[in-house]
Amino acid sequence: MRPALAQDMANYNRWMNQRIYDVCSQLSDQELREDRKAFFGSIHGTLNHLLLGDKIWLGRFLGSPYTVAKLDEEIHHSFLDLKTDREATDQAIIDWANGLTDDVLDSTLEYRSVVNPQPRSYEMWLAVNHFFNHQTHHRGQVTTLLCQVGLDVGLTDLIWLPDVVERNT
Repeated sequence: MRPALAQDMANYNRWMNQRIYDVCSQLSDQELREDRKAFFGSIHGTLNHLLLGDKIWLGRFLGSPYTVAKLDEEIHHSFLDLKTDREATDQAIIDWANGLTDDVLDSTLEYRSVVNPQPRSYEMWLAVNHFFNHQTHHRGQVTTLLCQVGLDVGLTDLIWLPDVVERNT
């Protein structure tokens, strides 16, 4: 993981979240909250966990922990509030990624896990890689749930991120 890749991943994260939230806005609150037997139950539950995870990891990276009791803790009951916080968090992720350096990525991250609050220590580049992988994993779950209700978010591959396409054409 190098700074330029982290910056691309931060932009990809925002791009995909915008697309997913645009599609989700076509659903009623009841449809968003319907238990679809996913790991976090509903579309709303999965989007909530994804935002919660991003806030936890970003807090670790910035040295200002975001404290929660459990990984399915509801941050926002309202979809609109969830979307607004998602947009602000995505911008914070981009701002953070734009400040990354090789020295930061070569450093060590120390934190305590929510699941098992024992001290953890990882190379920062690996933790950053996990952060972006975690986002992609759960967005994949959301896109599957959306497909099951007949909605398609379109292309989801990193190489179709408009910034990536533009610099490679």
